[in-house]
Amino acid sequence: MTLQTFTDEPAHVGELRRTVARFVAAHAPREKRIAWDKAHDWPRDVYAEFNKLGLTALTIPEAHGGAGQDIVAAIAVIEELAQAGPALAGPYIHTAFYGGLNLSENGSDAQKAEYLPRLARGELFFAYGLSEPDVGGDLASVTTRARLEGDEVVIDGAKRWCSGADWADVLYTLVRSGPAEDRYRNLSFVLVPRTTPGVTMQPIEHANLRYMASQDVFFDQVRVPAANIVGGESMWNQGWKILAGRALDVEKLEITAVALGIARAAVTEAWDYAQSRIQFGKPIAQHQAIRHKLVTARTKLQAARHMLYHAAWLAGEGRPCSIETSMAKLFVADTGVEIALICQQVMGAYGLSDAFDMERHVRDLLGMPIVGGSSDMQKNNLAGLWKL
Repeated sequence: MTLQTFTDEPAHVGELRRTVARFVAAHAPREKRIAWDKAHDWPRDVYAEFNKLGLTALTIPEAHGGAGQDIVAAIAVIEELAQAGPALAGPYIHTAFYGGLNLSENGSDAQKAEYLPRLARGELFFAYGLSEPDVGGDLASVTTRARLEGDEVVIDGAKRWCSGADWADVLYTLVRSGPAEDRYRNLSFVLVPRTTPGVTMQPIEHANLRYMASQDVFFDQVRVPAANIVGGESMWNQGWKILAGRALDVEKLEITAVALGIARAAVTEAWDYAQSRIQFGKPIAQHQAIRHKLVTARTKLQAARHMLYHAAWLAGEGRPCSIETSMAKLFVADTGVEIALICQQVMGAYGLSDAFDMERHVRDLLGMPIVGGSSDMQKNNLAGLWKL
């Protein structure tokens, strides 16, 4: 067995990091980050300025107006945007990953021609319609039904935890399209424009990732062209192949990059605070109890970074990476919680105050072992992949 372990970050990725870092520093100061979180929203004007950098093209082939797929670079963009929390990283993912990556991998020729150039320009947002009121990780059990009627697909049912569905242009929706007993052979993905008649929504209040209000989405005799079946009509009842494909492996990486970025922001804030806060005549960073906490947090952060970028490198090289992406999601999500709580303890009562970012970092990181494929689901995936 040969293991690839060490590689330098490409120079262009480093330059992208510096570009995004400068943008975040200029356009996302602390007071705005706190205001966006309280408003449960994201800043359209700031994101429009960011979009001029053209970075949503990083997940889209050049043939369709993109920059050529560069997974490591796109993951680095997410990490840097997450220094401001999820308010900019979230919308970027809805375009570059939910839309650009998924359709680059799974779209029909017509879908690629229609959507990818606009996604590369950052003009569209996608949202997922996967989970349901009674279906979380067991997506093969979805009950939202779809049937073909002539050249249309008719959809009835309900989805839950649809992040950004109220402002996304297209809902990337998983439906049951065949007999209930044909598990894994009765699923399809359908592109449903948000404004389609019969689509209604109800917001769900939640404490984490408050760049959006997650939505319950209801489909009542929703009709879309059969051409909206992801991959074309030949992919009817072939949704499990899409769900278990490369796009899902990379999907685990984008939320992991958010977790890493927020954990890094938490370490930075606690680190700076500990060097400026004076107690017993010296900065608290000079007290052993505090410096041990900071060293532990920074060490965990570095381990998390290695896990994420090794998996991203494999994905970008087109190598098998189902194991590595699941390990990265599991490790970074769980370790992010540990880092958040350590850093909050360093800041004491100020870590609970809305005068700092820390309390938001904690809220966002506490949810990471749950969202985007829970830690328990990753353990199940890994046990299966390792044939345990």
